[in-house]
Amino acid sequence: ELWLFCTGSPILILFPNGLVLLADLKVDCGRDSVTLRWGAAQSQMDTSLLRLGGCYPSSISAGEAMFQVEFSDCNFSRLVTGDTLMYMNELIYMSGPKAQLKSFSHPVVCAYERPADWAPRMFDPVFHTYGEGDLVFHMELMKDDFSGPHLSREYPLGSFIHISAAVEQMGHQPLLLLLEECVATTTPELQSEGPVHPIITNKGCLVASKNSKFEPRQKTSEIRLSLQAFKFAVGKEVYIHCNLLAWDPSGLDTSKKACHYVKGHGWALLDDPYHSTLCGCCDSSCEPWKTSGIASGKHGSTQSAVLIGPLVITDNSPA
Repeated sequence: ELWLFCTGSPILILFPNGLVLLADLKVDCGRDSVTLRWGAAQSQMDTSLLRLGGCYPSSISAGEAMFQVEFSDCNFSRLVTGDTLMYMNELIYMSGPKAQLKSFSHPVVCAYERPADWAPRMFDPVFHTYGEGDLVFHMELMKDDFSGPHLSREYPLGSFIHISAAVEQMGHQPLLLLLEECVATTTPELQSEGPVHPIITNKGCLVASKNSKFEPRQKTSEIRLSLQAFKFAVGKEVYIHCNLLAWDPSGLDTSKKACHYVKGHGWALLDDPYHSTLCGCCDSSCEPWKTSGIASGKHGSTQSAVLIGPLVITDNSPA
């Protein structure tokens, strides 16, 4: 029988500048998931900046945010001690450098009675920890709200092409899915000759259009892209080729990232806006940091080339 460790009491946080935040944090632990509700009395707080591990809020409203996630997502850690099984994470608030309310974090714990027949799976830790096993990658065209596959393959010029990519993590540690490179062509094969339209270049820089963007993540193992239909091979069949990369969420650098352009702010890092300096190379050439100590053998690089299409971009404007 499971027992739940949940919180539902006011939280008082004191910052160095003397600002006090009073909030209610309620955690409802399920068998394989958790629902977390955060309510803050401070009106200057932007609840969209809250993160549970690597996950964005499932819904937000004035002064409130809610997360509904599974323990397999959001970088939860699992700890077994004696008769107790615990899933642990952190609720993080990432404010801007000039914001009055500074960044903070708060622990989130779900504790259970360890089932009598529970035992950790026996596996080769190198195989699973470093992602050297087979992974299954998916990519498809989606409806505007990403609720299902897009039924039409025609996109008027200027409309948005919504793309979802995902990796099935199987028994691996939590993986962060990135779109490393994407191009559009008029053939299902990448050829040395023929027109090519760059979409994502420079190891994760979305360059196709300043109006295109990565959508907030729902899961670390999924990435969503809203791509404005571009003037390329109008009226012809278009194919989109992408190189997908499954990576350790803690191992981002200039060659492992997801960057898009935000009007008025410049290049922004999807997964951690505070480290958007990683995107500073998007207008030049992105190379790994030599001092970062990051290597594919350590952080688990697993790649796959994926193709979607054909789709057709139409131009109905008067000649």
